[in-house]
Amino acid sequence: MPANAFTPSVYRVARRRRELAGVVTLELAPLSGAPPAFAPGQFNMLYAFGVGEVAVSMSGAASDTDTFVHTVREVGAVSRALGQLRPGATLGVRGPFGTAWPVAAAAGTDVLIVAGGLGLAPLRPAIRAILAERARYGRVTILFGCRNPGEMLYRSELAQWRRRFDVDVEVTVDHAEPGWRGHVGVVPALIAQAEFDPRETTALVCGPEIMMRFVLSALRERGVADEHIYLSMERNMKCAIGLCGHCQFGPAFICKDGPVMRYDAIAGIFTVREV
Repeated sequence: MPANAFTPSVYRVARRRRELAGVVTLELAPLSGAPPAFAPGQFNMLYAFGVGEVAVSMSGAASDTDTFVHTVREVGAVSRALGQLRPGATLGVRGPFGTAWPVAAAAGTDVLIVAGGLGLAPLRPAIRAILAERARYGRVTILFGCRNPGEMLYRSELAQWRRRFDVDVEVTVDHAEPGWRGHVGVVPALIAQAEFDPRETTALVCGPEIMMRFVLSALRERGVADEHIYLSMERNMKCAIGLCGHCQFGPAFICKDGPVMRYDAIAGIFTVREV
């Protein structure tokens, strides 16, 4: 936990990139000093001055020490205000908070990464970290699903990953468009055909909860053990340090004990609503 957990630091928007309609990526630089280190999977609280604060996962590489990168979907008053910020504008940042993907612990295993929609953003730092030390891992597979080709996040980076000989990347869309030559259907359906050793696989999963439920079923059918499956959970986080209770999830708090949680630790309550 940062020493000044409730006090935001002031950052400026160094770069802004429109990813999709309603989705922007902001590169944030502190007004002084360097950002604190973070681990893939962690999040910051981003404060639009005069509007409010929301939790947003890091989407840039943890090795980038000059800035934080966040991909924001404009769905509410705060996220819309953040999405309208232009280079040079300032905002508040608290963090980093939360748990991380088991990037180091997964070394030596096959790694299966399953993302749905904007769920690719919190996984992107883990993917970059794994690819930066590719030799430490077995087979690496990235499965990504989105509604249609026009909603494909990080399109150019996905293309770069697909060109690598040492990574298997499969993309599927719910609804195809003219010219689309890839998979059509939901992302869990890709798991049955993916090549990995279920006994020696670490699965990293992020997306809508309904998608993650079907992904879990597909992984268990392939024989991946619950203790090797990691999910990034999402709830309405406010304080980010486990005090306010807004993100309570059974005996845990998503902000403090998550957002990355090992499935066997939450299997008993994962399908229970409002716990």
